[in-house]
Amino acid sequence: MENEETKTVPKSWAMVGGDGPRSYAQNSSYQRGVLNVVNELMNEGIKETLDFKSPCFDSSNVCTFRIADFGCSAGPNTFLVMEKIIEAVEQKYHAQFQNSPPLEFQVFFNDVTTNDFNTLFKTLPLYQKYFAAGVPGTFYGRLFPKSTLRLAYSSYSLHWLSRVPEEVVDTKSPAWNKGIIQCSGTAKEVAKAYSAQFKTDMDNFLNARAQEIIGGGLMVIITLGLPDGILMSQTGAGIFNDFFGYCLIEMAKLGVISEEKVDTFNLPLYYSSAKELEEIIKNHGHFCIERLNMMNHPMMKRKIDVQSHISQFRSIFQGLLEAHFGRDDVDKIFEYLAEKLAENYDSVFNAAKHQHVEHFVLLKRNIN
Repeated sequence: MENEETKTVPKSWAMVGGDGPRSYAQNSSYQRGVLNVVNELMNEGIKETLDFKSPCFDSSNVCTFRIADFGCSAGPNTFLVMEKIIEAVEQKYHAQFQNSPPLEFQVFFNDVTTNDFNTLFKTLPLYQKYFAAGVPGTFYGRLFPKSTLRLAYSSYSLHWLSRVPEEVVDTKSPAWNKGIIQCSGTAKEVAKAYSAQFKTDMDNFLNARAQEIIGGGLMVIITLGLPDGILMSQTGAGIFNDFFGYCLIEMAKLGVISEEKVDTFNLPLYYSSAKELEEIIKNHGHFCIERLNMMNHPMMKRKIDVQSHISQFRSIFQGLLEAHFGRDDVDKIFEYLAEKLAENYDSVFNAAKHQHVEHFVLLKRNIN
């Protein structure tokens, strides 16, 4: 079912598919690294807040528990999470209804239409406890019929904006972001434009999920963010992004890539504060915040290997860079970035006084 939001979202890109050395499947250890902390929070949240009082069984005395992962990518992280969610749901269900029929599970794996669903389903566990289905399309619009889902999950997806704010690439706008490729937080008008786009996207996401999730159903969100009062440019991720922008500018000066394309390139990313995220959810009104935790990623304390970092970065951003600069220039960009990172290791990886955080959010759909 198409709606106005899905019509207006521009063409999207996906993580690098397949299972080769440059694939997201082989370079998503960072996203997987937070699962131990997340699993504990999810288990507690499901045990304490999942509502089985709402209608569950149909006329044939079968209860189908439907789950959706919004932004699943090409695996295998999504399968690990779905397994843990189902275990927690089963424990809660059997503790509450000891002599009831077993639950049946259906899991929907959603991502953009360009996602490598073939690789995803090739790695589907042989003995999973659920019926699996792929659902292509943007999660900033409706993807399911009303009151279909009992639990929604989204990890490392909602910091991606549906588009770069138009103002930041408009040379006549006070929010023109010339010479910078991200929302660093230092330019007020740029930050305002990015924040407004994030709010619009979050409202669209919450509106869609509010229609799809039954009353009393849950939604788990894990997204990248900032500690309150900290600018993106003060974090390790922000310093890296600024350095990447510097490399692009230098390549344009050398005539390797187009200066015009560099001037119009901005990362469609926004790291929100917990306060900002909480305000958007509360103003939306259809969900109750059961938990809002800030987590520090355990991998932040490790020494960064340049080549591993480049591989992870490329697996995420290659599609975006190909769409903007062209496929022929992408190899040159990553080769130059790797060279310059090796030369400037300390100033990039050891200069940050702060780090970004992961927001863990557990929401419960209000019963109207």
